[in-house]
Amino acid sequence: MLIFGLLAALAMSAAAKDKKVKKDEKIGDLHVVVLKSDNGKPVRNASVVLHPVNNKGRQESGGLQLKTDAEGKADYNGVPYGTLRIQVLAPGFQTFGQDYDINQQDQLITIKLQRPKDQYTIY
Repeated sequence: MLIFGLLAALAMSAAAKDKKVKKDEKIGDLHVVVLKSDNGKPVRNASVVLHPVNNKGRQESGGLQLKTDAEGKADYNGVPYGTLRIQVLAPGFQTFGQDYDINQQDQLITIKLQRPKDQYTIY
């Protein structure tokens, strides 16, 4: 019983340690607006996927998925400064992906999605 209690306490302290934000780490608020490239109207229910990127340019494990509202907006508060890979997926549009440098307290990113291009062949 004592061993079980000790293991549970260790697991809880390790989980709490992972969730803490470093004292010197800067964080900001991210505001993403997704629009149609042809007419500038908002894209509703687009999936906005956020992935942290390390110093070597590699995508780290984890991430977060948001959905845009009726105005094409998705917000996330508490984003650590650094490189963030943003992917946007919406039915009827080309998938979008790009890395952004989060370096401001309040950062706005506008993404314009394009319709798929017609396919053609030379055969």
